[in-house]
Amino acid sequence: MRVLVIEDEIDLLSIIARALRENGYAVDEASDGEDGLFKAMTWTYDAIVLDLMLPRMSGWDFLRRLRKKHKTPVLILSARDTVKDRVDGLDLGADDYLIKPFALTELLARLQALIRRSVGQAVPQIIIGDIVIDLRTRTVRQAAQEIELTAREFAIVEMLALQRGELVTRTRIYDHIFDENDDSLSNLMEVHVSNIRKKLGKDFIATRRGQGYIILSEPETQAGDGDD
Repeated sequence: MRVLVIEDEIDLLSIIARALRENGYAVDEASDGEDGLFKAMTWTYDAIVLDLMLPRMSGWDFLRRLRKKHKTPVLILSARDTVKDRVDGLDLGADDYLIKPFALTELLARLQALIRRSVGQAVPQIIIGDIVIDLRTRTVRQAAQEIELTAREFAIVEMLALQRGELVTRTRIYDHIFDENDDSLSNLMEVHVSNIRKKLGKDFIATRRGQGYIILSEPETQAGDGDD
């Protein structure tokens, strides 16, 4: 999943971004409101972490302008802790509000819950056949045995599982799994998908040649599709 973090405290921005990357997220960063809005309007994000007291454009103005075009889930992260601040933020279109100082574990839990709810996934476990994908612990079990996936492999499984039954194009996967610093022209995604199939079965992810990938409720045989 791809997240935009907009925070003008550089040390805090670095800490949040690092924690998110360590938990498998692709992360873009912005240290002022204008740069954050440009990125939010240019790329598609699964969620945005937003400070309110930003240079060049406040978080309030960012929200007003973002909501004219996008429904991206927004988690406000702010030291402003009055009830009015929280109500104003939610009224402007934020989905959650976390007061500084905060625990990184709570930030991660709230962010994951926002992303799950945005795609209609209320609980943190997705069950597909004998495979259980736990979004909270970021683990995958098959027939009660834990399958070791890399962070990037899990991110791809997570995205496809949250959109199960829906064709997901390669471009859309790139946009949500890789951040602005990754080489989107590489064949990394195809390598990751091939590795996932080796670990979870060749029919777990179905290929729609020339279109993208899909995870079905029940695996299908991919005659002639190959591993790409």
